[in-house]
Amino acid sequence: MSLLIRGLTLAASLCLLAGLWIPAKAWLAQRLLDQAWAETDAGLGPEKPWPWADTWPVARLTLPRQKLSLVVLEGASGQSLAFGPGHLEASAAPGTEGTIVIAGHRDTFFRSLANIRKGDPIDLQAPLKGAVHYRVVSMQVVDSRKTKLDLTAASRGVDRLMLVTCYPFDAVMPGGPLRYVVTAVRNGTSGAIDGAVREAQSVRHHSPPDQGGAHGTVSRT
Repeated sequence: MSLLIRGLTLAASLCLLAGLWIPAKAWLAQRLLDQAWAETDAGLGPEKPWPWADTWPVARLTLPRQKLSLVVLEGASGQSLAFGPGHLEASAAPGTEGTIVIAGHRDTFFRSLANIRKGDPIDLQAPLKGAVHYRVVSMQVVDSRKTKLDLTAASRGVDRLMLVTCYPFDAVMPGGPLRYVVTAVRNGTSGAIDGAVREAQSVRHHSPPDQGGAHGTVSRT
């Protein structure tokens, strides 16, 4: 009996350590990302957050109303998105004109998008540059199997920022086809925002309530 108790105690201890390791790893990763961003923004970069990383900071994303500030990594691969939101390489680079697309996981870094509203401010700062200020103009749910993000806004005189994550936010199983797309326009930008998302087939029956490309595709978030 004592052997069984010791075995159960060891198993419980290992489970506890495993549970503590995940948040501890996430906390450490964020500290390293903050340091890498600070060095990159100081002109020492691009600086990788750890020696074996295949990505690096390209911007800092701030949602003031949500009190959220995140380091944006280059690329939207699964490995990059595990540590922070990622810049879709097919879109415009942060700090330049055009349509910038940033993807993030719905259950971690982009969880706050569930509470975003039209008119909310969003700031995006590229290294060695001041923050560019945007305001949210729309939120849409689209089917990634039938939808292409329209990245041609620059030709229409509109500088946009798109934040993309999986939908619904409370989904039990990951990897569904729906995407939640938040579109923001740069303050002072003139021109219409029609064509923010070019859809082969609309999924308007999934649209959130009370909500009034060159193409890019966004994989699972």
